Amino acid sequence: MYEVDTSKPVMVTGATGFVAGWLVKGLLESGATIHAPVRNPDNIDKLASLNKIAERTSGQIKFFKADLMTPGSYAEAMAGCGVVFHTASPFTSAVKDPQKELIAPAVEGTRNVLNTANATESVTRVVVTSSCAAIYTDAADCAAAPGGVLTEAVWNETASLEYQPYSYSKTLAEKAAWEIADAQSRWKLVTVNPCLVMGPAIGGVPTSESFNIMKQVGEGAFKRGAPRLGTGIVDVRDLAEAHMAAGFVPSAEGRHIIAGHNTDLFEVLSQLKDRFGARYAIPKSTLPKWLVWLVGPSVGMDRKFVSRNVNVRWEADNSKSKAALGMTYRSLKETMEDMFQQMIDAGAIKAA
Repeated sequence: MYEVDTSKPVMVTGATGFVAGWLVKGLLESGATIHAPVRNPDNIDKLASLNKIAERTSGQIKFFKADLMTPGSYAEAMAGCGVVFHTASPFTSAVKDPQKELIAPAVEGTRNVLNTANATESVTRVVVTSSCAAIYTDAADCAAAPGGVLTEAVWNETASLEYQPYSYSKTLAEKAAWEIADAQSRWKLVTVNPCLVMGPAIGGVPTSESFNIMKQVGEGAFKRGAPRLGTGIVDVRDLAEAHMAAGFVPSAEGRHIIAGHNTDLFEVLSQLKDRFGARYAIPKSTLPKWLVWLVGPSVGMDRKFVSRNVNVRWEADNSKSKAALGMTYRSLKETMEDMFQQMIDAGAIKAA
């Protein structure tokens, strides 16, 4: 459906991240030269897994010093590049100062990358990793969407600095991206909007919410059951493929919901039962909503969040990703089993 243009380098921000690792692998296997801006190009250990992939492929990777919050610091890495993939953005709920730790890096980082694209004549396309969080805050927002289903036409209007600041940061960052893109005509902006990303990592275990959930499973946090917390799930390998298509399918445009499964937390964790249930405390039953509401605050779960997400159906339309990007999605079972096994192998989940 597309060919990776190897005549110019491509730039990937956040190359050492969970999502970008698989994107970098795909690009290198396609023979691309990757310019990877990182905070410290001399940190051999952190870059080792990417260098190993490069050694086994026909592509090349070159590292450049840059910082998300420093205007102009991406200029050297972007010079001569045709396609820019901006994947770097914090993904965590454990923050003390959401403005400083989430909003500023997401919004200012996006502006820095796109303003540099404006100043770099070789750039023809920018792919920004946005999120379904820029479309909704809670599963209850699905019911409020036209037809009860999230589509690319919907924007998040319920998040704020005080409530779900991560979702707020992704909304503001994507709006900033479209504002800059719409003010010029030389390069095209394409966004990918994934739901919760799961699956195995390349090179160790990242520090992200997805892996925190799985670590909790391994430690028995859900042995008494798991809530039916409405969510969407996409495999990180499928998401990397979506990025590749967004970068190189000539007709790709606009936003794309990248969601393999409309599901809930209990159903997601249940996928582990067949393979790991004999050794680990995989949840066998659901927790009633009243109980989750009662104990929620003691485990860091806001009661408003519980009421708007537990036992609430999450529904998004992924048909544009299939039609425009040629997406197919792995089974939920494959995603979850591969992720749990990789975390065991990496020592992040202790053998039971």
